[in-house]
Amino acid sequence: MTTAVVFVHGLFLNGAEFTLLRRRLAAAHGYGAHRFSYPTVRGSMAATLEQLRRFVDDIDAERVHFVGHSLGGVVLCRYFERERCERTGRVVLLGSPLMQSRSARAVARHPWLRRVVGPLVAEELVDCCTPRSWSCGHELGIIAGTRPVGLGRFFAKFAEASDGTVAVSETRLPGHKAHLTVPVSHMGMLASSAVAAQVGEFLANGEFSKPG
Repeated sequence: MTTAVVFVHGLFLNGAEFTLLRRRLAAAHGYGAHRFSYPTVRGSMAATLEQLRRFVDDIDAERVHFVGHSLGGVVLCRYFERERCERTGRVVLLGSPLMQSRSARAVARHPWLRRVVGPLVAEELVDCCTPRSWSCGHELGIIAGTRPVGLGRFFAKFAEASDGTVAVSETRLPGHKAHLTVPVSHMGMLASSAVAAQVGEFLANGEFSKPG
C-alpha cells in the first residue's frame, strides 16, 4: 500500500520547517511527503479548506496521513469537520491551539498586530467561533511541548506548562485518541528526533510510545 503524509504549517511559515521531520519519517517508514502551503495572513478559512481539498485530491496514494503544526492543526480540525476522506489514515497535531489561544488574543489587543496576524487567525483564535472537536473516524494524536521558549510568552502569561506559545491545556481537543507532552519548545518540536519518533509511531500504530 502506498502511503503519503500531508504536512500543514503554522502562522508566517511555508512548510519548509518540516524538512527534518519529513526526512525522518521517510527514512523510518517510507512515507511520501507532501507539503501543503497556504497564505496564513491573507486568506480565509473557507478558501484555505477548499485549497487543501484540491491538494489532497491530487495526491496519488492509497492512504493519506496528516501532520499539522500550530495553526496548521486548527486548519486540519476544520478540514475534517467538512470533508470525508476515504483514504485518510491517522492525524497528528503538534503544538496546536485547538481550544483557545491566549497568545493570539493577547496579540490582537494591539490593533496593528491584529492586522499583522491576519483574518484567518482572528477568525479562528481571537473572535468567537464554533468550538472545535474531533468527531470523525480517523485516529487523532496530539503532541504538546513543555519548554516555554517562544514569542507567545512576550504577550501572554502562562500559569501552566506551555511551549512558550501554546499552553498544554489549549492543545487538548475533545475526541482525540492520544495526548503526549514532550520537553520541547513550539518550534523546537519540529527539529526533535523524539517528536519525530512519536509522530511515526502514532501514524504507524495509532499509539504513542511510552517516553523513555
